[in-house]
Amino acid sequence: MIEVEEITVAYGQMRAVRGVSLSLQAGDTLAVVGSNGAGKTTLLRAIAGQLRLESGRILYKGEDITRLRAYQRARRGIAMVPEGRLLFPSLTVEENLLVGASSKRKGVWTLDSVYELFPLVGERRRRRAGDMSGGERQATAIARALMANPELLLLDEVSLGLAPAIVSQMYAALPRIQAEGTAVLIVEQDVRQALAVSDAVHCLLQGQTSLEGRDLELADISRAYFGY
Repeated sequence: MIEVEEITVAYGQMRAVRGVSLSLQAGDTLAVVGSNGAGKTTLLRAIAGQLRLESGRILYKGEDITRLRAYQRARRGIAMVPEGRLLFPSLTVEENLLVGASSKRKGVWTLDSVYELFPLVGERRRRRAGDMSGGERQATAIARALMANPELLLLDEVSLGLAPAIVSQMYAALPRIQAEGTAVLIVEQDVRQALAVSDAVHCLLQGQTSLEGRDLELADISRAYFGY
């Protein structure tokens, strides 16, 4: 589905991501973990087309998309849920969802199906996005991304600022999303949560890969970061 090959991303003179490679198959979930400043969000934004690469390339379903803009990648089936949700606060929930459908990609995700996946979003569909709680906004942001019928879904910090019960509700939706063949790439600071929901884990440390693989345990990640 996606192959990231030795990419480097810089902000001016600072290289936030350096020589990172990863791959993800259809229907799988890959979690990218690391501390603040490790380069996790930069990696997702580069895959989404929001940042240019200094070097390396990105292949999506075998096509080199390195030079494609963000909207072109979205039309090919790459959708991102950004950190902070970034909904339009003056629009209703349903209006925000319809923005997500603007790519006009065909698929299983419609207003009815995302309301079934997130019943609370359906109940709040006439409410202004700016008047909702953090958990409601996060569910709406994921639903908006699904309205684009993506084949690759990028989730940035799903659990940030949310109560554990709300986080569990967000992640409970993943099996249904994966069942439709969608690959999911998650950036997550909660390592335990990342291990619980992912098929593989990719650890970043100061912009570089420190550990990656399937069947990793918390002790493996602790050794990669702290040496014990």
